[in-house]
Amino acid sequence: MMICILSDSHDNLRLLEAAIADSKRRGAEAVVHCGDVVAPSTLKVTRRYELPVHVIHGNNTGDQFTLHRMAEKSGGQLSYYGQDAGIELGGRKIFIVHYPHYAEAMATTGEWDMVCCGHDHLIRVEWLDNIKGGKTVLVNPGTVAGIGAPATYIMGDLDKMEFEAIELDMADILTAGER
Repeated sequence: MMICILSDSHDNLRLLEAAIADSKRRGAEAVVHCGDVVAPSTLKVTRRYELPVHVIHGNNTGDQFTLHRMAEKSGGQLSYYGQDAGIELGGRKIFIVHYPHYAEAMATTGEWDMVCCGHDHLIRVEWLDNIKGGKTVLVNPGTVAGIGAPATYIMGDLDKMEFEAIELDMADILTAGER
C-alpha cells in the first residue's frame, strides 16, 4: 500500500492540494497528516481525490469542534483523532503525533511499525532501535506549506517499508494557479 505522509499545511490550500494530487498520481491510497492543519476548511481540498485522510491537530489546533464535525459528515473519507492516533494501514501499525520527541519515544516502544510526526519542518526518515530488539521507522515529512523550508511530503510504500521525500515544484504550482 502506498501512502502520502504530510504535515504542517498551515492553511496553504494550494500546496496541500498539490501534494495530494501528486501523491495520488504516484499511487497513494491514503493520506496521513501529522498536524498543523489550522483551519478545518483547509481539508475540503482533500475531498475531490477520494482518498482516506487521517489527521491529528498538532500545536496549531484551529477549530477542533469543526474538525470533528467534518469527519463525522465525511462518510469515512476524513478521520480526525485529536492530539495523536494509532491506526493500521496496509497491515502496518502506525502511530501519528505532531512532536518529534514524542515520536522518538513511541518508536522506541516497539509497538509500532512506523511513527509519523511533524512540527519542526525538517524531513527525516530514520530507523530507530526499539526495546523489543527490532527497529521502527520514524518519518517526518517536513512542511507541505514550505514554511522556512521547501514544500515537501513523503511517499511511503508500506509493503516494502521504503520512503521517498518529494519536494513540490513551486514554479509549476504557481503557474497552474494562474491558469
